[in-house]
Amino acid sequence: MTAHQYRIFETAAGFCGIAWSERGITRFQLPTKSAEAAERLLLRRLPEAEPHEPPTAVVEAVAALKRYFEGRETDFSGFPLDLEGQDALFKQIYAAVRNIPWGHTTTYGALAKALGAGPEAARDVGQAMAKNPVALIIPCHRVLAAGGKVGGFSAPGGATTKLRMLELEGVHLGPPAPAQHSLGF
Repeated sequence: MTAHQYRIFETAAGFCGIAWSERGITRFQLPTKSAEAAERLLLRRLPEAEPHEPPTAVVEAVAALKRYFEGRETDFSGFPLDLEGQDALFKQIYAAVRNIPWGHTTTYGALAKALGAGPEAARDVGQAMAKNPVALIIPCHRVLAAGGKVGGFSAPGGATTKLRMLELEGVHLGPPAPAQHSLGF
């Protein structure tokens, strides 16, 4: 088993956690209200991890994550990941999702099709998104349900968190604002 180390840090959206091995980032915990909550959630998935000073690549990832939650355009596609334990299909899906740029979205079905699979593979894409160990770094929030609907999000806060992350990127889902306001009769 690979040794994991981690760091808890604060962003404009709350406290996050990041874990890594010698091969790359292994986990990312989306923002919570406290450092204790972020650490508890991170250690739930990696109970053997130890707090440690991060290597340069992780320091750079933390800086990028902080920029993201300040609403500044950020690209996470170059950070090394350690996806040990993920099956080959999930790794292929994650590689494709990493190429979805800031402010853009796709659907589970479109992603399945882009990978050369039929519509039945949309379920596999959804399962991969639900099990994404490094949400945001692999931007699963940019993958929507059919028809551009929000779909699920397994991170704390669920679909509301997903919507907030998309809004940070300038993506607004939901009904358009009314063209005409009521006169109040």
